Amino acid sequence: MFVDTAKVLVQAGKGGDGAVSFRREIYIDKGGPDGGDGGKGGAVVFRATENLNTLIDFRYKPELKAENGMAGSKRNKRGKSGEDLVVKVPMGTIVRRDGEVIADLIEDGQEVVIAKGGDGGFGNAHFKSSTRQTPRMAELGEPGDAFEAELELKLLADVGLVGFPNAGKSTFLSVVSNAKPEIANYEFTTLTPNLGVADIDDGSILIADIPGLIEGASEGKGLGDQFLRHIERTAVLLHLIDIYSDNPAEKYQTIRQELEKYSSELAERPEVIALTKCEGLDDEIVAMQATALQRVAPNAQVLTISSQTHQGIKELLRLLRHEVEAYRQREVAEIDEEITEGLPVISLESENIVEEWSVAKENEAYRVTGSKIEKFARRTNFDQFEGVNRLRDIMRKLGITHELIRQGAVGDSLVRIGDTEFTLVEQ
Repeated sequence: MFVDTAKVLVQAGKGGDGAVSFRREIYIDKGGPDGGDGGKGGAVVFRATENLNTLIDFRYKPELKAENGMAGSKRNKRGKSGEDLVVKVPMGTIVRRDGEVIADLIEDGQEVVIAKGGDGGFGNAHFKSSTRQTPRMAELGEPGDAFEAELELKLLADVGLVGFPNAGKSTFLSVVSNAKPEIANYEFTTLTPNLGVADIDDGSILIADIPGLIEGASEGKGLGDQFLRHIERTAVLLHLIDIYSDNPAEKYQTIRQELEKYSSELAERPEVIALTKCEGLDDEIVAMQATALQRVAPNAQVLTISSQTHQGIKELLRLLRHEVEAYRQREVAEIDEEITEGLPVISLESENIVEEWSVAKENEAYRVTGSKIEKFARRTNFDQFEGVNRLRDIMRKLGITHELIRQGAVGDSLVRIGDTEFTLVEQ
């Protein structure tokens, strides 16, 4: 079964909690703190592989969870870090979070960290100082990233076959490659995309056959909008048109209109037109149909082929390979140009030396935001008064406390950071 979209819950591992412990050994009086740090939570990593071509596995396993980090222990022993969860996905998989693309896996073996594991909390050994000999606090491990990921598969191919149903696309693919698509003399035989590798001379090209398009496909009619995504990444479009059609030029223009409605970028791809099922037809009829097509597509190359007799197949494959190579070279040149033009200018003024934070009144409380202070708050164990006082001390050093007082906060005012709430001064 071919599945090209899926939703899955991604949960990276939580960091282990730090330990509160003191050295207790015979003959050693008043041993110092020796609580170890917690281990880091495991990450969720996606790895692209050419051995998969569907997202169906995610329909049956809608939750991906990495291992949590272990808590620290006495004798300064750090907790074991959680194992990363490595998930194999097909090449061409796009991962979105809240509608934003966070990963696009297009190469075999490419790996992307989708969800980061939480950091482990510091044990009390970390907080020993000349003025704090017996710290009785330790940090909590941070939670790992958790969200619903939207997966979408766009097949990676050199050539995309487009055309009306029963235009001969599946037959063509079965002749030029080892692909075995279903073939029959009725429309919509192909219900799922097919891939095939066509060898030509000393090279090869990867060809994608999608279900036939009809007028209105870009708006959801037939099977069009579900599968047009699979030719978005192709280098060249091959329009296959049944030569027995009453008006091949009109068929071509209909397909072109649907491509333009779906994606203007896709409509600008290099294209080749091939009239199919030409075996046994009079040369004058073939020439007439080809000429009619050339009038409406003056910039495209029009060929005539027969998949049954292999007439014109080799010439078509050579032309497709040439067009693909030319397109890929232009792609590389454009990327190089973008990289050169987009090189950042680095200056001392661009350095973000000061930690950014903000304070805002929120009903009867004060909301503090900022990446660093929120991270400290997540790691604070609010059941330990020393831990809360440490957070207050950090706020004072960053200037947050001064700003809170300036905005009217007093000792018993509530301060909110992330999901936590506490008073400005210990009560």
